[in-house]
Amino acid sequence: MPDGTSRFKCKGKDLLHFMGTSTFSQYTVVADISVVKITEKAPMDRTCLLGCGITTGYGAAIISAGNGGIEKGSNVAVFGVGCVGLSVIQGCVKNGATQIIAIDVNPSKEEWAKKFGATHFVNPTKLGEQTIQEKLVEMTDGGCDYTFDCTGNVGVMRAALEACHKGWGESIIIGVAAAGQEIATRRELSLTQVDLTILTASQHSNSSPDVAGRVVLSVVLRDVLSFPVLSMTTSRAALRSTSSSHTGSRLTRSTKRSLTCRLVTAFGVSSA
Repeated sequence: MPDGTSRFKCKGKDLLHFMGTSTFSQYTVVADISVVKITEKAPMDRTCLLGCGITTGYGAAIISAGNGGIEKGSNVAVFGVGCVGLSVIQGCVKNGATQIIAIDVNPSKEEWAKKFGATHFVNPTKLGEQTIQEKLVEMTDGGCDYTFDCTGNVGVMRAALEACHKGWGESIIIGVAAAGQEIATRRELSLTQVDLTILTASQHSNSSPDVAGRVVLSVVLRDVLSFPVLSMTTSRAALRSTSSSHTGSRLTRSTKRSLTCRLVTAFGVSSA
């Protein structure tokens, strides 16, 4: 909890709240800042995706990047075409980006990327001797206005940074790197591209339930019944299958899995 305490115990020992919410439990207690009331018209098996992945990616594009979102006419590159990456693409479409390049090593993601609005798709493993940075600089005639890392891989974060246009490019890091890992770049860029490129660490991309987060969520919910989020769920699993479901997501081509459970929130708004 925000005050450092826990509301859960097992065999006399305190249990910590996972990500402050512990939504994989049948009952949970959350802080009021972790709850946002939504319309009853929104299907609950789909709105569960709005708590993190979708609002994180969407918020990165329409709030975190630039000065309150990417500008109309921007060229962007999105590294990682999962739920977060697809949401970034959707946000870029909304704000009027003219070139949206999706990057992923899984060729099956090209269909998903273009369905959500990407104009180009690049598989880094198919470039031969050319690096993804070089390819993007070539495609954008100098570098991207904005790049988004949706992977949490520091090597990909570096590529995203180096693919930015010198002087004004901005790289938004959404993915969370493993503990102790750092982003590195080439030494010759230390006084040029790195100093002249803005690196933004987008923590949940302003999607936490503060003022900005509520704005993002309300924007998504406004169009939730027709928004492409409805097609993001590739499979469903019961709460008792949580562990096997996560394993399956890593081993298959799943975009997003939806867990079906009964959740009662305290300091919250409803049961679902």
